[in-house]
Amino acid sequence: MTTEIVGTDAGHARITWHAAEQPKLVLAVGHGAGGGIEARDLKALAAALPAHGVTVALVEQPWRVAGKKVAPAPKTLDVGWRGIWPAVAAPGLPVISGGRSAGARVACRTATELGAHAVLALGFPLHPPGRPEKSRAGELLGAGVPTLVVQGGNDTFGRPGEFPGGDYELVEVPYGDHGFAVPKRAEISQEEAVAIVTDAVVKWAGSLG
Repeated sequence: MTTEIVGTDAGHARITWHAAEQPKLVLAVGHGAGGGIEARDLKALAAALPAHGVTVALVEQPWRVAGKKVAPAPKTLDVGWRGIWPAVAAPGLPVISGGRSAGARVACRTATELGAHAVLALGFPLHPPGRPEKSRAGELLGAGVPTLVVQGGNDTFGRPGEFPGGDYELVEVPYGDHGFAVPKRAEISQEEAVAIVTDAVVKWAGSLG
């Protein structure tokens, strides 16, 4: 594991690299508006994917590096993501643009512009909780590259059944909330829930070629 600081027009971002020995792909993945790269799914992907030929770059947006508690506007998040892109593309491998929650929206909005190989959307916030009329489906459907959505079955930002049809894959984590946490009474354990995420991403990444 190595880290590097990258200057962007939104401030300094930080990339934590988890390198594969013989990488075929890079997964650059950003965090959400309410947390950082310590999210359970991001940590699990960084631990699991390198063994499958995927180098994982966990990206901390400038606002997070600066110690701020509130994420800036979406346009500023996009600026930060554009700024880190040359660094994640530097190995010369196809780059999957990924993120959880707000980070997934950033990945979708910028994928075509940045030349992403594919998009990974973890807990895509289809709408604000309780506001299904405020749909962000256009961002997801406009990604323009192969896209995998991994969504908790009880995600208040959009349950799997609420997602529109489109040219993307969707994997459900049963009982999972927006952060893929499952209640203790659920029929699957927390470890099993996280394994659904990592297994789905490993399989999908392997199919990308």
